[in-house]
Amino acid sequence: MRDKIMVTQSSMPEFDEYVDEIRDIWDSVWLTNMGTKHRQLQKQLSGLLQVPEVSLFCNGHMALELTLQAFELSGQVITTPYSFASTTHAIVRNNLTPVFCDIREDDYTIDIEKLEALITPKTTAIVPVHVYGNICDNDAIMEIAHKHRLKVIYDAAHAFCVEQNGVNVAAYGDASMFSFHATKVFHTIEGGAVASSEDWLHRKLYQLKNFGIQNEEVVDEIGANAKMNEFQAAMGLCNLRHIYDQIHKRKRAADRYRQHLEGIPGIKLCREKEGVKSNYAYFPVVFDSELLTVDRDAVWQKLKEENIFTRKYFYPLINEFACYRPIYNAAETPVAKKVASSVLCLPIYAELELDVVDEICKIIKGMVLR
Repeated sequence: MRDKIMVTQSSMPEFDEYVDEIRDIWDSVWLTNMGTKHRQLQKQLSGLLQVPEVSLFCNGHMALELTLQAFELSGQVITTPYSFASTTHAIVRNNLTPVFCDIREDDYTIDIEKLEALITPKTTAIVPVHVYGNICDNDAIMEIAHKHRLKVIYDAAHAFCVEQNGVNVAAYGDASMFSFHATKVFHTIEGGAVASSEDWLHRKLYQLKNFGIQNEEVVDEIGANAKMNEFQAAMGLCNLRHIYDQIHKRKRAADRYRQHLEGIPGIKLCREKEGVKSNYAYFPVVFDSELLTVDRDAVWQKLKEENIFTRKYFYPLINEFACYRPIYNAAETPVAKKVASSVLCLPIYAELELDVVDEICKIIKGMVLR
């Protein structure tokens, strides 16, 4: 049987490049606690993302959880159920109440037409999610947020290096969280970051991710241990040198998928937005079972039998998780429910061979074009 084709594959620098990057760690014997590598990566990311400062974390979840804590929110926070578990968990772990807004049918981001009706006197923030690298309607969200005096903290885990009309999405909202998990376009093995122009926020996050310590004798916050270590930062420094090449290679795979699958009745691909510079983080396909003789699960199973591993991402919806189901009704977010039941993310990564893309599409077309 052929080798496994996974839905993603971590981008790795040459072994010698990483060894060279970490060599001086042995000289300094400084392994964590915001060392030289950490500071270098912060500076480089700040320039790339076009923001004054970047706060680095051990992972994206802690970055989001501590950012919500830093804003000292209360009451309700509006988000969507069409995301990874971390988004809602970070809200709940801050003793906040998630309010789920439905998503748009074209790009799976928060539906701004349904957003304002969910705002109550208890609402203090919005956590919109850039999905698959598709970006939210920031102008409309910020207009609503300003009108109701709400904070906007973006879950931008999927949107590293994405730009719209020359503006990096890191500049959106009051803060934007990025995930640098090994499965992402850019990774630091595990890791995450928060981008914002608010200097006070970065000072606060520095303290919160380091146990709430202000100095050697004062601890005046209840913080966590969420620091990025030097080996993670070193991997980030290596991967950052190759980020545009990695995105270019991903684009080749995405373009090939589109050549094969675009225009087939019953198959829906995300539309490419004018003015948006994508990172090609994922390649989601929605299979409309009402127009096809097969459904998403049948395609998933057939590809799995061929040692090709796709992902039902995001399924199930967060408001259908066992821990949230007693509180929420997924029928109140019908678009998200429909997409979750029919979406399949196909393999995409920089080293994916185009003949493998051709093979995947041949299998799919053999099933849907009978």
